[in-house]
Amino acid sequence: MTAFVEGRGSKRTGAAALVLLIALVSSGIRSAHADGPDGVAIEARAAAERLGEALRYRTISVEGGGISDADEFARFREFLRRTYPAFHAVARRELIAEHSLLYSWGDGPEAPVLLAAHQDVVPVEERQWTQPAFDGLVDDEFVWGRGALDDKGSLLGILEAAEHLARQGFQPARTIYLAFGHDEETDGTGARAIAGVLAERGERLEMALDEGGFVLEGVIPEVERGVATVGVAEKGYLTVELSAVGDGGHSSVPPRSTAVGRIARAVTRLEDNPMPTRLEPVVLAQLRSVAAELPWPQRLALSRPWLFGAIVRSAMDSRKTTAATIRTTTAATVIRGGVKGNVLPRRAEALVNFRILPGDTSAAVLEHVRETIADESVEIRTVGMPTEPSPVSSADSRAYVALSRAIVSEFPDALVAPSLVLGMTDARWYEPVAEDVYRFLPIRLQQRDIDRLHGVDERISIDSHARAIRFYVRLMSALAAP
Repeated sequence: MTAFVEGRGSKRTGAAALVLLIALVSSGIRSAHADGPDGVAIEARAAAERLGEALRYRTISVEGGGISDADEFARFREFLRRTYPAFHAVARRELIAEHSLLYSWGDGPEAPVLLAAHQDVVPVEERQWTQPAFDGLVDDEFVWGRGALDDKGSLLGILEAAEHLARQGFQPARTIYLAFGHDEETDGTGARAIAGVLAERGERLEMALDEGGFVLEGVIPEVERGVATVGVAEKGYLTVELSAVGDGGHSSVPPRSTAVGRIARAVTRLEDNPMPTRLEPVVLAQLRSVAAELPWPQRLALSRPWLFGAIVRSAMDSRKTTAATIRTTTAATVIRGGVKGNVLPRRAEALVNFRILPGDTSAAVLEHVRETIADESVEIRTVGMPTEPSPVSSADSRAYVALSRAIVSEFPDALVAPSLVLGMTDARWYEPVAEDVYRFLPIRLQQRDIDRLHGVDERISIDSHARAIRFYVRLMSALAAP
């Protein structure tokens, strides 16, 4: 999730603003108590210390599926139980798929709502970090550690809010589910199992909320306000393996076409012939949500996509972060073949990953791959199960309105905009059991913060964590008030 910022005086500022508008889709302690506008008091330092402790648990999910240490996940779950006793006293706790957590809180006639986060984190190269990745250091301004942003900050924020409300005697007038999967960073089997349990029980959720967008500040030229990007859809996922077999032997007498050469040509053809660009309604909706903040030329273009659509797409296609929002992307990620510089390999292969735009399908992508490569000697097969693009959730529903009001209550200067999430989240597993699925984290990010996601020196400010807690307090109160 990156963006390029040009100076206000540049001749290309208008185009850059248009481009960066779509880039949003990709998505010090001031006092002992941090009070929100309506008086929701959070002990910011104490909450930060609890988050720091949570980050010390190495709940790492590993490539290829599975987790690094089941005992570490068990210790983390015990930490949650003892840290939030008031909530655990009033909620039902279930262990799903061995390591995932499902809490049920409250009851009532209205359809339940679900707030999701994940326990697992990605591995780290600790030598590159300014602060140790699993020390959970809390200094005067930040909480440092893997998972501070993705996604223990959200998980702890939800539980802090639930504990706050439980201590006040709040009794939800409908069921609130809290769902914490254990392997979102790999296969998402935990969240899928939780959704399966809900389906077996016949539950139909009004809303599910998971990670996705952020409150982005200072990212778009000409837009000084923060923009809260609420993911109403996410792209699909497909990995294709290409393989070719050739004659082995000595490289001094090569055939006219080698296995490596055929794979190289196949990958080049796919890169040189991407799938076509298209302005989907979800992308246009986001553009229109922030268009009022832009100078009139951009507003004019965005208000008449049928007239200026080609110009908009061309500007967006000029940068990778914005191009990803208007087409199914093609990314060659792995290539294999050969063991020595003078030996012809008998087999070569490559992996190509596609992130599928709403409106496209995995079947259409496979057909594109076959037609583009146009080489019967190259075998094409899918790796794992493809994930289709998600349905687009409503930006007019009662749940979306409640979500928007909670955002504005905590971030009063922010614009709220529906958006397309480029990556994959556990949210996709709740689609069969939820009327609408949204993807948003109540955390302010500036450009310098974005690369910390899955990167080096992940951290969250103490103030941002307190804001997130207040957001979840407001949202749960609004969704399930007696």
